[in-house]
Amino acid sequence: MGLYSGVIRPILFQIDPERAHDMAIRAAELAGGSSSLCSAVAAAAGATSPRLAIEVAGMALRTPLGLAAGFDKSARAVRLLAALGFGHIEVGSISAEPSAGNPGPRLFRIPQDRGIVVHYGLPNDGAERVAARLDGSRLPVPLGINVVSTNRGPEAASDADDTVIAEYVSAVRRLHGCADYLCLNLSCPNTRDGRDFFSERQRLTSLLDAIDALRIAKPLFLKVAPFATTSDIESFLAAVEPARCVSGFSVNLPAGKPQGLATPASQLARMPGAVSGRPAAGAADRTIADLFGRVDVKRYRIIGSGGVFSAADAYRKIRLGASMVQLMTALIYEGPAVVGTINRELARLLEADGFAHVDEAVGI
Repeated sequence: MGLYSGVIRPILFQIDPERAHDMAIRAAELAGGSSSLCSAVAAAAGATSPRLAIEVAGMALRTPLGLAAGFDKSARAVRLLAALGFGHIEVGSISAEPSAGNPGPRLFRIPQDRGIVVHYGLPNDGAERVAARLDGSRLPVPLGINVVSTNRGPEAASDADDTVIAEYVSAVRRLHGCADYLCLNLSCPNTRDGRDFFSERQRLTSLLDAIDALRIAKPLFLKVAPFATTSDIESFLAAVEPARCVSGFSVNLPAGKPQGLATPASQLARMPGAVSGRPAAGAADRTIADLFGRVDVKRYRIIGSGGVFSAADAYRKIRLGASMVQLMTALIYEGPAVVGTINRELARLLEADGFAHVDEAVGI
């Protein structure tokens, strides 16, 4: 049993989940101010095998494994997080205006299922403050910024279509210079307007037309929830196809809770939100496979997430069609050493199957 699982995690799990997470981000933010400490952390993580190097949408990644948005919501701890061995870091979601998110409690642990229930509602410091924090930053790995419309709370009136689209455009305009890639969050399961707004094709077309008009010279991904039907996928891809700005797709959490959880239903009933971690793996994997089987793989790349705790989990998503793979909940249950462990074991899996480089395994 390691230091994290034997000592640190039991202590953290005695603390309210959101408070424990905030403490971890604050500690990482402070530690990131020391270049010598970041160097020591990077040395401990170890070098990654050349077998893991991959180019995605013009970005050179030392490993396909990255950190998903949702862990560092306002880009406070990127310097230390970038030293953990990830191939990329994605922060956010960031909105044009600051947001307090949903009322608490809004984060719950379900250890029987190796998951968490998330009902944050996109709290963040807003595009202006995040951009000021990141301006001039130079990280050793590509930085992605996840962009969303502002959540003004459950009691606020729904924004007009033009307002929502203008918010995305405003945030992208302010943040693109700080990012190596952008990801538009089209399907947050924990806000009223974020779940289904872009299921209407004309709204999606209007958004992509507006982003195209910015002529942003950065890769841009669309974060989507698992599709309910084949026609939903085909309608979505038909709306996306004319847009020049889109480089690929990222898989979000499904709304609600899957069947068959080990956590008692009586406990889950007191936990609003979507489930992240192991229970999200099945729906995410199906979405990766559904997308990969229908898109022009020379034009679009897929970012896979949902239940990545091991190299086998990451490898499965790669074989299904993901060129980049992200984790978040594994950090909570396994600690930061899980990143280096996955990188080392993923290289061994690729070698055992005869792949010289990870991109050879994508969708195979």
